[in-house]
Amino acid sequence: MLILAAPASAQTGLVGEPVATCVARVQPGDTPRAMLRAAGRYDCTSAQTTFGPGDYWVRSAALSISGDRRLRMASLWQRAVTIWAVYGDGHVAVSRLDGRALAGTIQLGAIAELPLETRGAPLVRLLWRVEDAANLRGVVLGARLATPAQSQSSNLLLAALYGAFGGLCLSLLVYNVALWAAQRHRFQLAYCTMLAMLGCYAFSSSGAFAWVFPGYANNIRLELNYLTLAASAAAALAFARTFFEQRVLRGWLSVLISSASAIIMGSAILFVAASSWNVVLLDRLYAASFLLVIAVSVPVLWQAWRRKSDYLRLFAYAWALPILLAAVRVAGNFHLLAWSFLLDNSTLAAMAAEALLSSLAIAYRTRLLARERDAALEGEVAALALADHDPLTGLMNRRAFLREAIGRAGEQQLVIVDIDHFKTVNDTLGHDGGDEVLRIMARVLRRAAPHSALVARLGGEEFALLSQAGASVEADALLAAIRAERMPFDIGVTASLGIGEGCVRDEAEWKRLYRGADQALFIAKAAGRDRARVAPPVAIAA
Repeated sequence: MLILAAPASAQTGLVGEPVATCVARVQPGDTPRAMLRAAGRYDCTSAQTTFGPGDYWVRSAALSISGDRRLRMASLWQRAVTIWAVYGDGHVAVSRLDGRALAGTIQLGAIAELPLETRGAPLVRLLWRVEDAANLRGVVLGARLATPAQSQSSNLLLAALYGAFGGLCLSLLVYNVALWAAQRHRFQLAYCTMLAMLGCYAFSSSGAFAWVFPGYANNIRLELNYLTLAASAAAALAFARTFFEQRVLRGWLSVLISSASAIIMGSAILFVAASSWNVVLLDRLYAASFLLVIAVSVPVLWQAWRRKSDYLRLFAYAWALPILLAAVRVAGNFHLLAWSFLLDNSTLAAMAAEALLSSLAIAYRTRLLARERDAALEGEVAALALADHDPLTGLMNRRAFLREAIGRAGEQQLVIVDIDHFKTVNDTLGHDGGDEVLRIMARVLRRAAPHSALVARLGGEEFALLSQAGASVEADALLAAIRAERMPFDIGVTASLGIGEGCVRDEAEWKRLYRGADQALFIAKAAGRDRARVAPPVAIAA
C-alpha cells in the first residue's frame, strides 16, 4: 500500500546520445589496451544482470563524437570505476572514481556525470573497469553522451520536479503537524512520519544528498535510500492501521500489519549492516519484504469493505497507484521486467499522488470525526437538557430551578402557582388531557414571565416563577391570562397564587421565601381559589 519497492538508483535522464555497451568479466592478466581490442571477450546481447556480481570490463561501441561532452550514467552499487576515453588521435584520458569521488559526480536524478576532455580529434571509444559491482540492476546502465546544455537542462527540469515534490511534502507536513497538535489523532502522526520519510527518500534518491554531503561514498547514499524507503513503508502501514475505524483493523490483522512493518524495517537495517557480506541476497530479501506491503493491502481493503468502513473509497483511491507501481517495481527488482527510465522515475509521481490523495483522505476523515464530535456534543447537550428540564412542559425541573435560584443577587419575587381542582380536570379529561392542561399552563407562565425570570414545574400541578422584585409579575394579570387561555374541550381552568418577596442569597433565605409564598398559597386556596395572596413581611422574615 505504498510507493515503490526499490530505491531509485538509475534515474539517468533522457538527454544526450545513447552509448551501446558490451560486458566482459575481468580475468587475471587483463590490461586496458588489450580489452579495448578484445572484441571476442564481450557479450553484447545478454542482460547485464545475468552475470551476477564481480569485476567487469564494459566497452562501448565505436563512436565518433566531437565537441564538449559529458558522460552520464546510472549511479549503481559498486566500489570503484575507472573510465578510459579514447580519441581519434590516439590520446587516452583516464579517470578513476572510488566511492567518494563517484559521489562527487552525482547530478540530480541520481546521475553520475563525468566531463570528458575536448580535443580536436573525435571521441572513438569508451572503456570502463568496474570493481565490486553488485550488478543489482546492471554494471553500466543508461550510458549517454550529453552536451553541457543538455546536462544543465536535465538538472533544471529535475530540480523543478524534486523541488515541487519537496515543497509539497513540507507544506503537507507543516499543516498536518499543526492539525495533529490540535486534534491528536494517531493517523495524523503516522501520516506526518510518512511525509518526512518520503521527503528524506526524495532528498537521497534525487542525488541532492551527494551535493549537500559530498564527503560520503555513493554507496552510503544508496543505503540511505533503502532505510528511508523502508521507513516510509512502515509509516504507511501504521497510517493504514490507524486511519480506519478501530472495528476494521483489529485482532490478527493489526498483528499482521505490525509484523509486516517490522520485517520491512528489519530487512533495510540488515542490508545496511551486512551489505559487505552479500549485497545481492540482501537486496532480494529487501525487495521481497515489500511484497508484504502489497499482500497486507488485500485483507485491509477486504476488511474495510466487509465492515462497511466510511473511509474505504478514499483510501483505495489514494493507494491504488502506489500499490500498482510497487508490484511493477518488485517485478523489476527480480528482473521480470527490464529497467526503463520512465519506470524508475515513476517514484516521484507515485509519491506525489500518494501524499496528495492521502491528505484528501485525512481531510475527509477529519470531517467525519468533526461530525461525530458535533453529534456527541449535541447528544450531551440534549442529555443535560433532559436532566434539567421537565420532559412534559419543557420548563426547568425542581433541581435545576433551585440550582439557578439560590444565590441570585437582589430582592426577588417568588410566585407559586397551583392549578385549582386538578384531580377533577384529570378525571374529566383523562391523563392525556391533564397533561395538555399542564403544557398550556407552562406556555401561559412563559409569556407572563419577565425576561430574566426563572420558570419551573416543581411537581404535579405546582409551578414556580422567580423574578427580580423590580420586574415582578402582576398577579391579577396572570390570573386573567390563565382564565382566558383555551383549554381542551373548553373546560374552565383556574389557579391559585402564593406570592412572597425576599432575598435568596443562600439556602436559608430561600427556605424562608418559599415557606412564606407557600403559606400565602394555602391562604388563597382557603379563601376560595382563583385568587392571589401575598405573604406578610413577618412570615418572610421568620
